[in-house]
Order: sequence, then C-alpha cells, then structure tokens
Amino acid sequence: MIFINHRFHCLKYGIKRLNKIEHEIEERLKKQAKRYNKDYPGQMVHFDCKRLPLLEGQSVQAQRDYLFIAIDDFSRELFAVILQVSEECAYTIEQVYSNNGKEFKGNPHYHVFILLCKEHQIEQRFTKIRNPKTNGKAESVIRTIMEMWHQKTHFASPAHRKTELIRFVNYYNSLKPHSSLNALTPIEKLIDYFYPETINNA
Repeated sequence: MIFINHRFHCLKYGIKRLNKIEHEIEERLKKQAKRYNKDYPGQMVHFDCKRLPLLEGQSVQAQRDYLFIAIDDFSRELFAVILQVSEECAYTIEQVYSNNGKEFKGNPHYHVFILLCKEHQIEQRFTKIRNPKTNGKAESVIRTIMEMWHQKTHFASPAHRKTELIRFVNYYNSLKPHSSLNALTPIEKLIDYFYPETINNA
C-alpha cells in the first residue's frame, strides 16, 4: 500500500510538471506569434502620441509639446515629426494602426486625422478598447526614443528639442541596426526591398 501511494504521488507530481511545461510552451508560442512583420513598406504603419515633459525653466502654463510617431511595420522606418506623416513618407501607406485616443479617433466629418486618411484612401484600424498594448511596435519605439534621445539630451529650448529629434530620427533610420531586421537599419531594409540588387552586389 505504501508503494502504491508513492507511485500515485510521483504520478501526480509528474502531471503537474507536464502541465506547467505545456503552459510555458503555449506562452512562448503566443509571444512568437505576436512578432510578425508585414510583407512590404506601407502595408501597415503604427501610430502613437506622447505628451513630452516640460523643459527646464518652462512654466507649467506653457503650451505642451506632443511627440507624434509613426513606424512602418515592414522596415521599422521611423517618423517622429510635428507634421503630417503622409507628406514625408516615400511609399504609399495602405493602413494605419493606432490606439483609440482622440488624436486618432473622433467625428468622421471634421476630425483632421480621419479626413487625412480618407483623402489618401488609407484604412484605419484600432487596438482593442482599453488595451493599447496591442500596438506594441509603436509603444516600444516611443520608449526607445525617450530613453535614447529625450533622457540623454539637455534641450535649451523647444526649437532645440525639435532639431535634436530630427537628428535622432536620422540616426535611428540610417545607422541603428535592428535585431528584428536581421541587423539591418530601416533604410537598408527599404533598399533591399526596392533595389535588392544593390544589397546583393555590395
């Protein structure tokens, strides 16, 4: 009887262990499934917006600056400027993906962003309500910008901050290798797509 109980406890422990391993594998597969890349530039562009901190010496009544970013899902090319991204982008944007913030969603008759998408025949898609983390690529790049640019630079003025943002975006797109792009930069990824013979003959 003691032997049977021992075997029962071993079996019970083994089943629990297998369940734990199975759960870990399922979670790992879910994470891998979320790491997708679109097939070509402009197929989906992720958008997000962040209110920037006041600069040293700025009054609390000062007009706040907002960081408006867009990142191409295919190439990870970054746009982070205070103007309409469609005027900067060299390829056709088919679809934009954003959270449900009022800067991206509102009355379709007069909301500037919605009207701009309609004008350029761009489909709008949104994250699940109260779940902005599903826009992970945009949130991740904002964290990168804040850590590598904003937290490491002393800005003398709002104009200086805008200038330094342009410099950082140039660095991000032209010089910074991305692990998700097999160590290519966003510009190299785009060149490889539009002019593959350039990369292959280099």
